[in-house]
Amino acid sequence: MAIIKLDDGRWRVDVEPVKGKRFRKTLKTKAEALRFEAHCRANFQQLVDQQASTRDKRSLLELVQLWHDLHGVNLRDVKKTFSRLCIITEALGNPIAQTLPPGTFIKYRNVRLSSGIKAKTLNTELGFLRSVYNELYALEQISYANPLRLVKPLKLQELELSFLTLEQIKVLLDAALNKTLNPHVHAIVLICLNTGARWSEAENLKRSSVKSGLVTFAGTKSGRVRSVPIADDLTRFLYSHWSKYGEFTPSLSSFNRVLERSGLVLPAGQASHVLRHSFASHFIQNGGNILTLQKILGHTSLAMTMRYAHLAPDHLQDALRFNPCANIDTFSTHKQQAKKNP
Repeated sequence: MAIIKLDDGRWRVDVEPVKGKRFRKTLKTKAEALRFEAHCRANFQQLVDQQASTRDKRSLLELVQLWHDLHGVNLRDVKKTFSRLCIITEALGNPIAQTLPPGTFIKYRNVRLSSGIKAKTLNTELGFLRSVYNELYALEQISYANPLRLVKPLKLQELELSFLTLEQIKVLLDAALNKTLNPHVHAIVLICLNTGARWSEAENLKRSSVKSGLVTFAGTKSGRVRSVPIADDLTRFLYSHWSKYGEFTPSLSSFNRVLERSGLVLPAGQASHVLRHSFASHFIQNGGNILTLQKILGHTSLAMTMRYAHLAPDHLQDALRFNPCANIDTFSTHKQQAKKNP
């Protein structure tokens, strides 16, 4: 029983937020009764939360384990994520989770940054820790605010994505064919250059994934299955390759050696991704649509694909046509002066 109307027109509130704590009151209107009930529930819940938070002495490692058991087990890359969280927790000294000082994490981050760890990696670590608190709060396993909620991620410097020219692609394909004993490197490189696939996506392809002029990628980074058309010549080549050499085997290390032997110099961290960047860059340069490219690459956000937009033939050319000086001969005065003062 919560709120009932009495025979005399008044309203009786009888509310028990939790067992053993009961509040009763008679009020003139239903609106007053509703406000009183809400007041009782809110105030009592606040007290419960305060008491619970003051009693929570669990360590950060205990919360990480709880996060793993309740939420992390459902993630695709749970082993790697859980391992990283445990390493971070140990580096922080495994503090009481509720009282983790933001400054402690910032000092840890600064040490890592000075040792050469990339800012993107450190932002990922911050995201992992925040996720632990946020998920457990959503699951009502903790009742206090995320202690790292005000810590700002590091600003990232956007890097220019390198891609191969047509001549460089020929050099790489020749090296993949003639400068390695791994027969799969050449085939995987061709798949990446023809479809924009990530190396891992191409490497995990099976014969059954190529049919009807399409190559279908499963187990992708986004978790979505996507299909990309390929030429008949490539389809026949892949069938022939698998018949002769069998399914692909892990070949990334072989590809890295091929790159080194080819003489091509690439920015650090862009080795296997240069194939994907090359596909996207040439796609846009040849007049491809940015939205189509997004679907081919499997980007969940268009912002990721827009990194290639500047390569379009007409990119930003409207700046020439629509700027305020486009229809004004702003240089006529300078030309006249140049004639007078040669």
